[in-house]
Formats: sequence, structure tokens, C-alpha cells
Amino acid sequence: MTLQLGLNTFGDLYPGPDGRMLSGAQVIRNVVAEATLADRVGLDFFGIGEHHREDFAVSSPETVLAGIATVTDRIRLGSAVTVLSSDDPVRVYQRFATVDALSSGRAEVILGRGSFTESFPLFGYPLDQYEALFEEKLQLFDRLRTEGVIDWEGRLRAPVRGLEVHPKTESGSLPAWIAVGGSPQSVVRAAHYGLPVIFAIIGGSPAAFAPFADYYRQALEHFGKEPQPVAFHSPGYVAETDEQAREEFFPHQAYTHARIGRERGWGPLTRAEFDAMCGPEGAYFVGSPETVARKIVRSSAALGAARFDLKYAVGTLDHARMTRSIELFGTEVRRYVEDMTADLPAGLSG
Repeated sequence: MTLQLGLNTFGDLYPGPDGRMLSGAQVIRNVVAEATLADRVGLDFFGIGEHHREDFAVSSPETVLAGIATVTDRIRLGSAVTVLSSDDPVRVYQRFATVDALSSGRAEVILGRGSFTESFPLFGYPLDQYEALFEEKLQLFDRLRTEGVIDWEGRLRAPVRGLEVHPKTESGSLPAWIAVGGSPQSVVRAAHYGLPVIFAIIGGSPAAFAPFADYYRQALEHFGKEPQPVAFHSPGYVAETDEQAREEFFPHQAYTHARIGRERGWGPLTRAEFDAMCGPEGAYFVGSPETVARKIVRSSAALGAARFDLKYAVGTLDHARMTRSIELFGTEVRRYVEDMTADLPAGLSG
């Protein structure tokens, strides 16, 4: 199986050429242009995250993906992630089935609980039901994937009795993933439903997630489910040289770390910490095309992963630099990855 390469973004707000912050509307239009470029350079997946904050432009990934669907030809399109806990499973399925129609079957949804909680008070959900909401709504969403008559009842949402949901997909079911931060409970839940997992690796070493990937595969077997792919995503940036990539990326990653850190009690990101994260065992995929490719192949081998998604938009990183990074990722990094994995047996990525 060929190792797939994708991208994802939260639609971070950043300044334009004149130094003034761009509007959310302009950032969204730029995201569409970035997705179009990703399609043109042959990448496999483009994902958009859902947030409800002033520092991210995208609160409705499906709407932006619908626009992207009409100007791309082959790239798969999905969320990164959809916060299912504070949304309605029926509406989520309908919206992504619509994207699937517009894209001729290229849509997929990545479901998660979300690392930010702004959507809970915004839509009237209590945070003390954070876990219970996700579990119950995932159960309903799984039923919806049959695209048949639904008879379902839970505790936190009104029942669905003897109804069908429209539109239906042409393939008969919407592809769905579960986003996992690295807890045994999360991988067991994904295995219980027979859904593939994608690990969000934003700190530490990608190889440290290998036990979770192994545990997930064991859980699939335990539940009698078919084998499913594993994917992972991490922040990163590609430039012509390692030094250029680190110098250009560091201030934007430090800005994001400080902004979120003020809310969560983190200290500032030091340059030494950043450089360590960009090293062979760190979670940042920053460097020249060859450096990034080697890290992708090595990390994918440790996890047995079928796809790697680069979180290419970080903080105040501007559109021109993101565009160049996407070009290098889709051409040079892909070429190196293909060369490095050419002689491996089918089903292995490194």
C-alpha cells in the first residue's frame, strides 16, 4: 500500500503583505486556493478543522469543503476534526453526504471531541457531559452510516424512530475516522465501531504512539472487526533547506504556542525546545524535503501508518510561505517518500 500524504488546516488568521491581519473571509478564500494547489500537486487528502474562536477562520468545515469540491478533481476532502459532541449527528451526516455528492465521492469525516471547548457553551451543551455526549452521538452516527431506516434512542438526544436520512451517498456509506489524542479508551472506542483512527501528534515523539497503534489493532481483532488503516498528523513546514525551514517556521509556532499557552498555563516555547521537536524524534515535521520525507517514512513505519497529514497552517504564517511549503510537500517530499518506500513489501510504509 502506498503511503498517502495529506494536509490539514484550522484556517489560522494571519497578516497580509501590508502587515495588517486579513479578514476571516479572505483567509477562507485562501484556504480554497491552498486546497486547489494541493489537488494540483497530487496530494491525497485535504482536511479542515472546526473551531469557534477569533483566531481561526473556519467554524463550518463542510461549507468550505463544498466550495473546494467544485474546484478540485481528485483529492479527498474531510474535516480535521468535526466536533461531534456539540453537533447533531444527523446534520453532520447530511452535510458531509452533500460534500460527497459535490465531490463525486471524495468526502470523509474525521470525528473527535475537540481540544477546544468553545462550541459547548455556544450551542448550549454542558461541559460536564463532554465524554457522554461524544459516546452517544457516535453511536447514532454509526447507525446513520448504514443509510437505512434508523431506530435509535439515547439519553441526551431525542430518539430517531423509523426514519431515513437524506441525501444518501452514491457509495452507500460515508467514510469516517476517529481522531485520537493518545488514550487507550479512545482507541478501544474506535475499534469497537470498526472505524480507522488518526493520531494527533503535536508533542513528544511519534514513535511513542506505536503502543496505541498496536493496542488499536489488537482491539479490532478482539471485537471481530476488519483491519483498518491508521493515520497521523503533526505540525510542519517545508522549505529548501533545514535551516531556512526552522528560521521561517519558529516565530509562527512560538506565537501559536504562547497564544494557547496563556489559556492553558504553558510556558513560552524556547528555541531549544523547538529545535528538539524538529529533530529526528520530535513531533514537528520541519525541514528540507528530504529531511521531512525521512521523518515521515520513519514515523509511519513505527506506527504502521497508511497516511500522514501535515498541519501546514500555524499561527501567523503567511499565505505565500504556506503555498511554497505545499508545493514542496506535494512534489519533492512525495518524490522522496516514494523513492524511500519503493522496495518495501505491499502494506508497509517503512
